[in-house]
Amino acid sequence: MATRTKIDPFNIIIFGGDGDLSKRKIIPALYFRFTENQLKLPFTVIPVSRKMSDLRTFIDLVDEYLPKTATAEKKKAFFENFELANIPKHTPEEYGKLTEIIQRNPNRQNVYYFSVPSSAFGEICSCLGQANLINDLSKVVLEKPLGHDLESSTAINDLISSYFKEKQIFRIDHYLGKETVQNLMVLRFANHLFERAWNAENVESIQITVAESLGVEKRAGYYDDTGALLDMVQNHLLQLLCLVAMEPPATLDPDAVRNEKLKVLQSLRPMDKSSIAEHVVRGQYTRGTVNNDQLNSYLEDIERYESETETFVALKTYIDNWRWKNVPIYLRTGKRMKKRYSDIVLNFKEMPHSIFPDSKFPLSNKLIIRLQPEERIELVQLSKVPGPGGYRFQPISLKLDFVDSFDNRMPDAYERLIIDILRGNQTLFMRKDELEAAWKWIESITRIWKKQVPIKLYESGGWGPGDEILEEGTKWQTK
Repeated sequence: MATRTKIDPFNIIIFGGDGDLSKRKIIPALYFRFTENQLKLPFTVIPVSRKMSDLRTFIDLVDEYLPKTATAEKKKAFFENFELANIPKHTPEEYGKLTEIIQRNPNRQNVYYFSVPSSAFGEICSCLGQANLINDLSKVVLEKPLGHDLESSTAINDLISSYFKEKQIFRIDHYLGKETVQNLMVLRFANHLFERAWNAENVESIQITVAESLGVEKRAGYYDDTGALLDMVQNHLLQLLCLVAMEPPATLDPDAVRNEKLKVLQSLRPMDKSSIAEHVVRGQYTRGTVNNDQLNSYLEDIERYESETETFVALKTYIDNWRWKNVPIYLRTGKRMKKRYSDIVLNFKEMPHSIFPDSKFPLSNKLIIRLQPEERIELVQLSKVPGPGGYRFQPISLKLDFVDSFDNRMPDAYERLIIDILRGNQTLFMRKDELEAAWKWIESITRIWKKQVPIKLYESGGWGPGDEILEEGTKWQTK
C-alpha cells in the first residue's frame, strides 16, 4: 500500500462509536478536517453502537464535543455524512446492517477503527470476514493497549494479521501526531547546528517527562491492572525516545523511518536485578491539597486498599550504540503531579574549560521540546547581565512558540493521524516488530521489578519521587 498524498473516497467505521474516545477525539478530528476542506470528497462516517439506534440521538450526544464556534450550517453539512449502525452483538446476522450501509458505495476504502477493548478484536474481525467486508482497500486502526506483555501482544497482533496485511494495520499512538513531535524530524535533520551536536560527545543527558495532574478518574479498573509503566512508558515514552535517538533515515519512506526506530529499541540496555534496584523508582499518590482542594489517595480513588500498582515511574537507562554510548536517559511519568506537562530535554555538556571562575551557573545549554499543554521549542543559553561589575550570568531562552509563530490553528494529533491513515502513510504508526522490541525491553523490567523496587508514596500535587536515580548535578526539568 504505497503512501499517497491524495485521499480517496472512504467509509470510516468506528467500533465503539458512541464511546469516550470517539466523542472527544475521533469525530471532532474529522469535523475539523471537513471544515478546513481537506475532506472534499465522498465519505461516510459509520459509528457502531451496541445500544443506540437513532442517528439524531447520536448527533445530539456528540454535538457538545464539537467546537463552540461550529455553526449550525457547518454541523448540518458534516452530519449529513453520518449513518449509525446499531449492532448489539458481534454476529454475522447483526453485521448485515453494516454490510447494507457499506455496499451502497462498494468501491470506497473502508477504515475499521477499533476503539474498543482488544478482547473484542477477534469477534469483530471474524464477523467482518464472514460478511466479506475485508479486501485490499481495507484498513484497520488499533488503539492501545495491545496486550499486557509480549505473549498477549503477539497473540493480538497474530489475530489481526490473520485478517489484515501488515501494510493495512495502523497501530495508533496519539503522541506521535503532536506538532512538536513532528518537528523533531525537521529540527534534527534539516538543521546542521543541532544534528552535529546531537550525540554523546555533546549531550550530557536526556530527559523525557509526561506528567499528569489528574488521577485515574474513570479508568480505575483498567489502570489498576496496568500501572504507569505499561500505560505510558511501554508506548508513549519509548516512541518519543525513538524519535529523539534514531539515526537519520535514508528517506522519509515509512519503513525507512521505522527501521531506524526499531534499531533504537533493540539498542536499549536490558535491565537486570542490579540496574532495576538502582535505576528504577515506583510511586503511588497519596492524599494531597491542590488549590485548596483536598485530593484522595490512589487507594481511595480505586477503592482497593491493598493495591501496589504504581501511578508513578522514573527510570534511568542507556542506548548502547555509538551515538549515545553512556549517555544517561531518564524517563518519568506520573499521575496527580503538580501540573500537567510533557517535554523532552537535552542537557548539553559544560564547556571543557571556564574562563569565568566566579560564575554561579554551570556553563551549559539545554534544549527543551515542550509537547503539552503548550507546544514550543526552547533553547536555554547563558547571557551576561547588562551593567558594570564583572561577568554576571543569567540563563535566557530562545523560544519557538507555535501558537505565537504561526497564525493558523494548531491541529489536534488525531487530525493528522487520521489523515495519514486515509492516505496510507504508516510513518507515525508502530510496526509489529517495533511493538515486539518494546515489549522485550519492558519485560526485562516487569519480570522482577515488583520484588526489587518497593512502592514510594508521594503527595498528590507534588513532583513525585525519582531524584535518587539522577546523577550528581542533574535535576528534573519542571517548568
